[in-house]
Order: sequence, then C-alpha cells, then structure tokens
Amino acid sequence: MTTPATPSTPTPTPTRTTLGRTGPTTSALGLGLMGMSDLYGPADETESIATVHAALDAGVTLLDTGDFYGMGHNELLLHEALRGRDRASVEISVKFGAQRGPDGTWLGYDASPAATKSALAYTLRRLRTDHIDIYRPARLDPNVPIEETVGAIAELVKAGYVRHIGLSEVGAETLRRAAAVHPISDLQIEYSLISRGLEVEVLPTARELGIGITAYGVLSRGLLSGHWQGDRAVDRTDFRSHSPRFQGDNLTHNLALVEALREIADAKGATVAQVAIAWVASRGADVVPLVGARRRDRLAEALGSLRVELSAADLAAIESAVPAGSAAGDRYAAAQMAHLDSER
Repeated sequence: MTTPATPSTPTPTPTRTTLGRTGPTTSALGLGLMGMSDLYGPADETESIATVHAALDAGVTLLDTGDFYGMGHNELLLHEALRGRDRASVEISVKFGAQRGPDGTWLGYDASPAATKSALAYTLRRLRTDHIDIYRPARLDPNVPIEETVGAIAELVKAGYVRHIGLSEVGAETLRRAAAVHPISDLQIEYSLISRGLEVEVLPTARELGIGITAYGVLSRGLLSGHWQGDRAVDRTDFRSHSPRFQGDNLTHNLALVEALREIADAKGATVAQVAIAWVASRGADVVPLVGARRRDRLAEALGSLRVELSAADLAAIESAVPAGSAAGDRYAAAQMAHLDSER
C-alpha cells in the first residue's frame, strides 16, 4: 500500500483557474473547512489552523466555509487562520441559510432577502473582512423563489459586500432561473466516483450557462480515502454515524469498491485518495475539487493528487472498478435528501 507524501516531499502547487465564465480566478483545488468545526466528530483547533496555513503556503487559495458550521465557529477559526495573511490573496466562499438551535439541532432553511442580508452582516463581522468572494445559499429554500434570494445577493454585490454569487445543490431548472437574475460563478455540489448524479442534467446545464463546479465530498466523507475501516468507531456527533453509505451491508459493499480502486492506485504508485481526487479533477477544467482535510498529513496526501496523471486506460480501469451508480445507499439520510433540489 502506497504511503502518503511526507513533509520532505516537494508539495505540488495547484494551477490557477477561473470559476465559470464570470467567477473569480482561484486555485484549481480548494480546501473545505467544515470538518474543522462540525459534523465529523472532534477536531483539533491548533492542527486545523496549521492545516489552513499549510494549504495557503502550498498555493491553495480557495477556502470554503459556512456560517452554520459549528454555529459560527468555522468562520471565527478561518479569521484566526488568516490573521497576518494578505486578504487579497485568498478567495473565501461562504454558505448561508441553514438554521440551527443552540444544541446544534437543524431547524430548516431561510434564504429570504432579509435573512440573506442579515446573515452576511454577521459573517463579515466574524471573518473581520469587508467582502466575501463567493456567497451562496446552502440549499434551495422551498419557501422563497430563487429569484428573490439571488436578487438579494445581487444587491449585496452592487454594494460591494459580495464579489460573486454561487449556488449549492440545486437542479438544472433552478440554475437557469438564478442565472437569469444575475451571473452565477459556480455551483457547489457533491461529486465523486460514487456520487455522479449531476452528470445527467445538472453538469450539462451548468456548462451551457458558463457556471463552474466546485465539487465537495470528493472522497465521499472519507469513504473513498482508503483509510476507512469497517470496524471504525464513530462518534455520535459524526455525520457518518447515520449516513446510509456507512451502515451495515452498505458499508461492506462500498469498501469492496474502495479495494478495487486501491489496486489501480497501487499500480500507479499513488494512494486511493489521490486517485479519487484526480478522477474528479479529470472531469473538466471547470471542475474544482474541494478537499476536506483537517490535518496536515491528509492535506499533503490530497495535494499529491496533483501529481497523478490519469490516462485513457486508467480512466477506463477506474470506470470498470467503480461504475456510475455502483455505491450502496444514498449520500444522505432520507430527511436530508428531501432538501436536495439537485436530486429531484
């Protein structure tokens, strides 16, 4: 089994790309910060900040957070990590709209114009910045037309508080309606070897409209990392403790897919995670993988994916090992799947 890159190994630098036709120029690989505050069990804050620093030093400039990750903690952590750094050298992407109680309970979504503007006010204060590079609702609010939400963010763009408008987990029709109001830089959506639903309709529509893709979940919450063990104990606060793909026979089936992928990775002198990330990056220049590394060693491994070149034969072998639709279990529990406009 191939070991991840060590600190002595020169770190590859991500190339630069533009998100969609109208979005910002950013690194072609981004860092998702959610797990540093929430949903994957306890995290070490000092190590999290060190990981952000390592990413910045390696040339990763796209940093993705959400105001509801840890009920504001993630934004405060990002502010601390950026202390003393050049704000103009990074692109901060923020999701908003998810409502939570003081105990972390999920209470629904609010992307009304008033809530949109209020949420941004608090985000700007927590991050100690005067603008957000990409601002996006985390999900489609079923009670608010997307035109109203995008229109409110467009007013914030005009006022200088937001640079670009993004969306997250919406379907093709919603993309069209949103883009008719204001240019959309990118759609953030789960995309991995075992989460490929967007390929049917959403991805072609995004490309038609000139909207980039920022792909989260490229390792399917760690399932495709090559490090997950079937008998691993999971903290009750961990998303994976109730994720269908990590349960019982589903997990056994999915880990067999990982082992098939490992054979390909070993033959290339890479890790499973590196091949899985490289596969997402191979989907097109308009697709930017977001890696959710919480530690420097995992970040170093993810950055090693930039060295992995997948030939046509490699891609065919990967497709044979992990065909589209081969995963067992949905990517969310039923209640959460119901909030995904992208899956309708």
